[in-house]
Amino acid sequence: LSILLSLLVPAYPTRSPDCGGILSPSGLSYYLTDVWGLPYCGVACRSVLLPRQLPFCSLRNQITSVTVVELTLSLIAHSGLQLSINVDLGITSAPSTTKVVRLDILADLHVEMNPEGNLELVTSACKTIVEEAQSTEEAESKSSSSELSKKTNIDKICLEVSKLMLSPNEQLISLTTQFPITPDCQLQYLPLAAPVFSEQGITMSLQTTFQVAEMVVPLPVSPVPFSIPESASSSSSHLTLAFSEHFYTSLFFAMEMSGAFNMTIVTPQTTATMAQKVTQMGSLFHDDIPVILQAVFRSSARIVLEEGKAALQLFLTVYVGTGSPAFQSFLTMNVDASARLLLSISGTKMKISAAPLEDIEITLVASDVGPVPATLLEELFLPTIREEVPAQMNEILSEGVFLPHISGLTFTDVSVVIHKDYVLVPCNLELQARIG
Repeated sequence: LSILLSLLVPAYPTRSPDCGGILSPSGLSYYLTDVWGLPYCGVACRSVLLPRQLPFCSLRNQITSVTVVELTLSLIAHSGLQLSINVDLGITSAPSTTKVVRLDILADLHVEMNPEGNLELVTSACKTIVEEAQSTEEAESKSSSSELSKKTNIDKICLEVSKLMLSPNEQLISLTTQFPITPDCQLQYLPLAAPVFSEQGITMSLQTTFQVAEMVVPLPVSPVPFSIPESASSSSSHLTLAFSEHFYTSLFFAMEMSGAFNMTIVTPQTTATMAQKVTQMGSLFHDDIPVILQAVFRSSARIVLEEGKAALQLFLTVYVGTGSPAFQSFLTMNVDASARLLLSISGTKMKISAAPLEDIEITLVASDVGPVPATLLEELFLPTIREEVPAQMNEILSEGVFLPHISGLTFTDVSVVIHKDYVLVPCNLELQARIG
């Protein structure tokens, strides 16, 4: 398999989106308040400001307390974000003299793609204002008050604002983590470009890549370039994820390439029971041996999305044989079938399962026991195939497929809305573990 993949995989996979998401203003507000938040910014600001004397402080003036009183993050359409931090600084100039001054930091932020292919939050512009908030010594000299009110001597603080981006940037890196689907197959979401900022939210386009045996799987080319539907931006949820039909087709293709869907199925038939209806079986098998099926994909599975429903179309080659001492096939048939596909969300995973097969068509390909009519093949094997094929696939799929997400967050209030050619997953964010 490794050799085959190395021959098939291109030097660089075709870069086109197959999924993505829109973070709404309410989602951004939740992230700022509950994930990034005042506690984190307070710790970060204290680590920046407490160890040092600011330019407006004389040698006698020391910063003894740092309190973040307000933190806001606003969307700027077609540009990025604007971060506003209001900090109260306690300034001690003598044992009995403490002043409180207000430090306002206003920073423009944007998101870039770094050379490693990760998204990075960067400060593009910054300004600060210092003004006296209160004083414990009314007799403070006018010259000292004037010195504190200067607005231009603290601009060096802007050089430290980038340190506040450490935690969100660590989380952005976690977006591109490789997630396991099976022991031999991994999934990774790669951003194709910096996000687009609009009044509706932050839109990000992603490309899903799969690795089998540590080799990138060359996926089928999507017939239609995918873009996140406009309807996704009208959701009242924190986040709306969008997945194209091609995303699901690629997922099943990668799992097929890993061999995850190669199935061995035990049937209720034996060589003796089959010989009652297929006379040549008796001359081929003298002992009564259990009959088993081995099923492989002869063509990639296809997922079809319509309004309110998803269907899985399977194209299998099924070998009928015995497994003692090693599998030996005596009959080969093609099985084409479809199944209703069920989608749900649990935490940060999408659960996928197939219902029992429908519209099953069985045709004989080869036989060592003479001609066998399709009707007899259906009588012998159809009930087993109908139940066991989706059951074995569901066992592989039962672990679920990780959705695009950043560390420390999970999804709640989730719904799955299936449309023609794509699936929307509106959800809210929930802090799972505080990071940093």
